[in-house]
Amino acid sequence: MEDTSFNFFEYFVFFYASSMFFCYAVLGIFSFIKILRYKTYTSRLDDEFLLRSPLTPGISIVAPAYNEEKTIIVNAKSLLTLNYPLFEVIIVNDGSKDRTLELLIEEFDLVETPYAYIEKIKTKPFKRIFKSQNPEYSKLTVVDKVNGGTKADASNAGINASQYPYFLCTDVDCILDRNTMLRMIKPVLNSNIKTIGVGATLRMSNSCDISEGVIERVRPPKALIPRFQELEYLRAYLFGKMGWSLLNCVPNISGGLGLFDKEIAINAGGYDGGSHAEDMDIMVKMASHMINNNREYKIEYIPVSCCWTEGPPNVKILSRQRIRWATGLAQIFVVHRKILFNYRYKKLGLVVFPFNFIFEFLAPIIEFLGIIWFIVLIIKGDVNWPMAGYIFLYSYFFGIAVGNMVLLLDNFIQRQYHSFREVFSVWVIILLEPFIYHPLLVYFSLRGYYNFFTSKQMEWGTMTRQGFNTTKTSVKNASQNPT
Repeated sequence: MEDTSFNFFEYFVFFYASSMFFCYAVLGIFSFIKILRYKTYTSRLDDEFLLRSPLTPGISIVAPAYNEEKTIIVNAKSLLTLNYPLFEVIIVNDGSKDRTLELLIEEFDLVETPYAYIEKIKTKPFKRIFKSQNPEYSKLTVVDKVNGGTKADASNAGINASQYPYFLCTDVDCILDRNTMLRMIKPVLNSNIKTIGVGATLRMSNSCDISEGVIERVRPPKALIPRFQELEYLRAYLFGKMGWSLLNCVPNISGGLGLFDKEIAINAGGYDGGSHAEDMDIMVKMASHMINNNREYKIEYIPVSCCWTEGPPNVKILSRQRIRWATGLAQIFVVHRKILFNYRYKKLGLVVFPFNFIFEFLAPIIEFLGIIWFIVLIIKGDVNWPMAGYIFLYSYFFGIAVGNMVLLLDNFIQRQYHSFREVFSVWVIILLEPFIYHPLLVYFSLRGYYNFFTSKQMEWGTMTRQGFNTTKTSVKNASQNPT
C-alpha cells in the first residue's frame, strides 16, 4: 500500500509538470501568433491623427503614492511629459508618513482647491484636493486621503477624482514611454467589441539612464535580483499574457500599467479596497459584470515595452513584494470562489480561473510537497537516481527553451538592449534562475498563503526606493525627447 502511494505521487507530480509544460508551450505558440498580428497589423489610427483629432478620448492617469519621497518628483514630471492630446495626472497621497506630499506642494506650487469630489466608489476618508498655481502643471491634481492600507483603496480615490472616460492606473515609481497612451488607446478604438482593459509589457528601470523622468537608454539591471525579475516580467508578458490575449482570457492587467473603461470599472464596484491583488481583482470584477449583463467584451495586451518600474534591489525587499502578491492571490480565490469551474462565467470560470488556480496558486504547494517527498525517498533509499536526473534535465531544459524564446521575441518586437553583452547578461540569468530565484519565490509564496489563511494583517506598505540619477531638465524640454 505504501509503495502504491509513493508511485501515485511520483506519477502525479510528473503528469502535473508535463501538463504545465504543455500549457505553456501552447501559450508560447499563441503569443507568437498574437505578436505577429501586432507586428503586421496596420492601425486604422496613426499617432498624428489621434494627436490632432478632437474626438480622441481623454484619459485620467491615476498614480497612488505612499512614502515615495525619493522618486515622487521625477516620476510626477515623467507622467506630465507624456504625449497625448487630452489627459490629466492624478496622484493620490495615501496618508504618506514621509515628505511625499510636502515635496509635491513645493515643487509644483500646489494649493488646496475646492473640488466637486463625488465618491462613486467607497474609500477611506477623502481629505483635500491640490492644484498647481503654475499653468505649466495645469494637468496635475493631487488627492490627499487617509491611508487605506492597500493600493486598491488609493486607486479608487483617484478614479473618484477623475474626469475622463478612461483611466490609466500606474505606480508613481514607474517611468512610462512617452507614447504609452497613444499605443494603449488604439486597441480600444480599433475594436468593434467593447474593450474594457488594455495592458502592455513592463520592465525594470534599475540601471537604465533616466533624465527627469524620461528613459534615455535602456539597460539590463546590474544587480542580480532585479535582473531575475526583468526576465520573469518578459516571460510573463510576452510568453503568457500575449497568449491569453489571443484567446480573450487575460487573467489580469498589471497594477503597474493598465488602461480601463471607467464606466465599466465603476459599475463593477471599482477595486476591492481590501484586496492585495488589485490587478486581478479589478479584471475579475469587470469581466464578471459584463458576463452578468450579457455583454461582449475584450481584454487586450500589446507586446511593446511601455513601462519601466523600479524592482526590489535585494532579497529582503523582494520578500515583502512577493509575500503580499501571494497573499493577494489566495485572497482572489476565496473572495471570487463562486467563479471557479462555474460554466455560467464562460471562459473566466472554465479557463482563466482553473488555470490560475491549478498552475499558479497550487504550484508552490505541490513543489514544496514534492521536495519533502524527495527527501523522504532519499532517507528510505528508494530514489531512482537515473529517472530523477532525467526529470530534472527535462524541466531545466524546458525552462531554458522558454527563456531563449522570450529573449528572441523581445528582440523581434523592438530591440531594447544596445549590445550583445547586455543581452548575454540577461541570458545567463536563464541558467541560474532555477537554483537561486525560483526557490525564493516558492518560499515567499508559501509565506504569503500562510499569512492569509492565518489572518495576519497585511498592508501595501513601502518598498525602499533607490531613486534615480538624473540631470535637471524642465518638463517642457523633457517632453521634446522621445524615449
